[in-house]
Amino acid sequence: MVDSDSFGAPEAHLARLLRFLPPSVRPSLVVSREVAGFFGGGSQVRVVPSARGRSWAPDMQAVLAELAPDVVHVDLPDVRGNEAVLRAAESVAPTVVTLHSGNLPLVDSWDVYNRLIGGFAPLRSLLLTLQELGVPAHRIRRIRPGVEIPATPVPLRSRTPVVVGAVAPLVPEQGLDLLIQAVAALVRRGRALQVLIAGDGPERAALIDRARGLPVRFVGPVADAVPLLRRLDVFCAPARQEVPPGALLTALAHGVPCLTTAVGDAVDALAGAATIVPPDDAGALASGLERLVTDAGLRTKLAGDGRELATRNFDVRRVGVQVAEALAEFSAGARADAGRRGSSW
Repeated sequence: MVDSDSFGAPEAHLARLLRFLPPSVRPSLVVSREVAGFFGGGSQVRVVPSARGRSWAPDMQAVLAELAPDVVHVDLPDVRGNEAVLRAAESVAPTVVTLHSGNLPLVDSWDVYNRLIGGFAPLRSLLLTLQELGVPAHRIRRIRPGVEIPATPVPLRSRTPVVVGAVAPLVPEQGLDLLIQAVAALVRRGRALQVLIAGDGPERAALIDRARGLPVRFVGPVADAVPLLRRLDVFCAPARQEVPPGALLTALAHGVPCLTTAVGDAVDALAGAATIVPPDDAGALASGLERLVTDAGLRTKLAGDGRELATRNFDVRRVGVQVAEALAEFSAGARADAGRRGSSW
């Protein structure tokens, strides 16, 4: 179930996952009208009015009752606006969520979260949030967003200027102002680079103003980051805090040398496969970027190591199997518990 008013990283993650679930899962999608067009059509897609901000969702409940699922998975972009979806889901079948935002719900909404039978946390910081919502720790899985592994990597180029790119919402936590500061420092040192920034958001005007006179170009939002990634020599993700890593993982999968910051579990997950610098430190970011811009050998090494890591740990097919196994486990455990209590869905 997806009840969102816009299509972003959480919805892109689910759309990708739906294409790569194993044959043991027969998925149906119940989706709000606002984002239905991004998921395609087919007999297993049901489009319903959004229930965001409401206390009940009769249209969603009716569709779910007709589908009679073994388990309902709710893709939860935040925990404050989707209580109606959860109530509809829990009235029909055991319910699991993937949580994408850590904001806690209003006090009078806690009951819907306490009845969840399991949860997926794409970010490490969300593991604790799910526990705070009432999901038992043994029924929470850390499952990172999966990415498709292309048949061929981006060709490595030896050229001047080196092309650096970033794909992210233009918001403070993404640290793109730090990237612009780093670029300014490298220009003063005489380093030749060109920077492409894809995305949109409330910081757009301020960032454009900061970048005046620098070799930085804002290309706007992109529905598919892959064509941009294939134009890059280096990918930069300078976030101040843990954020959805989809673009970074996609860059790794395409063999683009990557630079990121030590937020979340980046050091544990990416050590040796990317350049990692302290967060919120423009000087450290400039130094890391300078190494990549000036050292073609380092770029070649990181390109190979990053693609190998993505293939081993972040292939969406592997993630699909992990999700399917967890859903089956959660559902079986919940029904066994209900049987012992003498209740049912």
